[in-house]
Order: sequence, then structure tokens, then C-alpha cells
Amino acid sequence: MIGRLRGSLAAIQPPQLLVDVHGVGYEVLAPMTTVFELPPLGQEVQLYTHLSVSETAQQLFGFLRESDRQLFRTLIKVNGVGPKMALAILSGLDGKALSRCVAEDNVGALVKVPGVGKKTAERLIIELRDKLAPDLGDANDIPLMAAGAPKVDHVGEAESALAALGYKPTEASKMVARASKEQPDADSATLIRLALKGMVPA
Repeated sequence: MIGRLRGSLAAIQPPQLLVDVHGVGYEVLAPMTTVFELPPLGQEVQLYTHLSVSETAQQLFGFLRESDRQLFRTLIKVNGVGPKMALAILSGLDGKALSRCVAEDNVGALVKVPGVGKKTAERLIIELRDKLAPDLGDANDIPLMAAGAPKVDHVGEAESALAALGYKPTEASKMVARASKEQPDADSATLIRLALKGMVPA
């Protein structure tokens, strides 16, 4: 079981990261709430990890904080919620926002997550009600992505990241288009954050 990684951040292709640990590259899936807070490429990063093993795949999930990993593990214990759905939930809602959704029975915010229907949202609220504190998690919406020298397709990267989280390509395109209209010169991390912004309850 791999519980923690510490190494150089070699690549960011949301939601996938590549962490170089003494020459060995670990592919890690991370929620956007973690991606937004990553250091620039080449710098050291430490991730708390969860290894998910199924009949078809072995996937490593990474989080900057232990509390985020615990929240992920709490989510995947809910009937009908797998690692991919938990990753999508934590990409749109940080710990505080999710706790607020549960406390306020906000089904509407949860059903915006790809794959989460009304019944799953209601089940999440019921099963998480006694497990989440209202102030769980740290809110930090400042994206820290590496500034690359070559020009990159930020819109394309943002759309690909949302598609990887489970959004339909047409839906991802519309979400990014709205975000791009709001901030035309935004990088991919900012576009993703703006696209997901509507999920977070006020």
C-alpha cells in the first residue's frame, strides 16, 4: 500500500499528475481542489495517497492534505459512489462546501456532479450527515499551475480535464466557453476553476 509520495512534480495533465520519486514516475489522479494548489513543475510536492484496486485497474489518488484523503475515503464508502465519482465530487466541492451541502440538504449542488443523480445525492446527504463537520476542509481557490514557456491550448486542456472528470464533451465545451468569456486570458487551471464554480453553494 502506497500511503504517501514525496518527489518532484514532473507533469500536470488534470486530473492526472506525474510525480518523480528518485527516478520512478508515479501517475496520480488528483481532484481539481488539489491541482489548484500544486507548486510549479519541477518543485517538490508531497501527496497523501490512496491506492484503489479493481478487477480492471489499479489507480493511485493523491491529495495535498490528510483531511482531503479522509474525505475521499469517506465518500467511496457510500453505496454507489466509486473513486471516479468521488474525484469528481471533490473537484467541484472542497470539504467546507461539501459539508455545507450536507448540512443544508442541498441536493441541487450535488446533482451537478457528473454521474450523481438525485437518489445518489440524497444518499450522500444521509450517509455523510453524521460524518462531516461544518468546517471540514480548507478553502483555497488560488490556482498555482506552472507557467510554461511554450504556448499551450488552455481551452483544450480545460475541456479535456472536465471530460476526464465525467462531463460530456459538449457540456465541458460549454462550461469552458462561459469561463473563457469571463476571463479570456485565463490559464487552464483558472478556466477549470471558473467552470466548476457554479457547483459551490454560496
